[in-house]
Amino acid sequence: MTIASIGKPFTRVDGRAKVTGAARYAADFNQPDQLYAVIVSASVGLGRITDIMAAEVESMPGVKAVITHRNSPQLPYLPHKAVIDPAAGERLHVLQDEIVRFYGQPVAVVVADTLDDAEHAAAALRIQYDSSRPLVDPTDQLAERIAPSAGRADRSRGDADRALTEAAYKIDAVYEIARENHNPMEPHATIAAWEGERLILWSKTQYIANERAEIAAVFGLPVESVQVNCPFIGGAFGTSLRTWPHVTLTALAARHVRRPVKLVLTRKQMFFTTGHRPRTQQRVAVGANSEGKLAGILHEGVGETSRYEQFEEALTAVTEYMYSCPNLRTQYRLSPLDTGTPNHMRGPGEASGIFALESAMDELSYAMSIDPIKLRLRNEPSIDEAEGKPFSSRSLTQCYQVAAQHFGGSRRNPEPRSMRDGRLLIGMGA
Repeated sequence: MTIASIGKPFTRVDGRAKVTGAARYAADFNQPDQLYAVIVSASVGLGRITDIMAAEVESMPGVKAVITHRNSPQLPYLPHKAVIDPAAGERLHVLQDEIVRFYGQPVAVVVADTLDDAEHAAAALRIQYDSSRPLVDPTDQLAERIAPSAGRADRSRGDADRALTEAAYKIDAVYEIARENHNPMEPHATIAAWEGERLILWSKTQYIANERAEIAAVFGLPVESVQVNCPFIGGAFGTSLRTWPHVTLTALAARHVRRPVKLVLTRKQMFFTTGHRPRTQQRVAVGANSEGKLAGILHEGVGETSRYEQFEEALTAVTEYMYSCPNLRTQYRLSPLDTGTPNHMRGPGEASGIFALESAMDELSYAMSIDPIKLRLRNEPSIDEAEGKPFSSRSLTQCYQVAAQHFGGSRRNPEPRSMRDGRLLIGMGA
């Protein structure tokens, strides 16, 4: 799309099909002689399975199979790393042992003639655990801190600590962001059908080539033996970049019963098994002289990851070049927890990090009685000070000025909670 295209209406290629219901998503497909699968999720946050009363469920009407770690084949899980996968660790090997690593982990899959039969049987399956207290809070004093890979190393220029100590004005605050889930309208769904040693999938995915390669590696198949179909996708925001355990389970169930199988995750299951924006805690300190020029910036952040994979994101990266400042120090650490692995979500790392930095800048502008737009303009960099190179393009100054003009920035009252429209509070900000 060219600059000349901006502001002009365009018809989406798939728009009519989506709004009229003609578009078919993964769960809309059906295969002859198809069965239905439902995942049973772990009800404890950490521990091991000690008993599964599968026999009671296997005799229920319509039930074709109850697959657990006890009767699941040991899958090859050959090495495979895509660019969107975590830097280190091993993906979850589903139904390969009795260990429960996080709440909501798939611990069984029930296959039946109908969805109702499968849901009823899955709800009836009784599982006993030897459980332990999970560690799920990165701010817990028991949570360890580990350094990320070299690509996310700490950065420093000048002497940020000294500059902050000597600054005429300073804000030093901690900002926390809770875990966020993608929750697109279309749930995750997969249909699997085997034709001999050839596997055909209808699956919700943003990365067809990766899903094909991942499933081939899990089952030890040639990539050419796996076909993935995804004609439409109903939103994802990053959650469908990776190939999650339900895809493996669907293919595993279809091979077990020798018939096509459909599996659709429930909305609740999507909160635990398909990634999330990681919870973060960030300390940001910004100091300025009496003219409003930044003297020092400190940005320290910790984000959660799972214990079996090391998910990293660019949490403090934007801070390195966002403003002109001679003294800066950033630090990023990971906290391995008893949780499912986080995943990329719209502006991964940058969205969380910029929230903390810009919140601190707003607080600094208030402390100095300077308009927040003017404070940013006074600290607009002429080059990328992290790399010492010119920007290929950077039009924030114009954006700030035009936006402030259009939304009435000159009429803004800097006092928090002072602007109202009837009973509604009104806010203006950068």
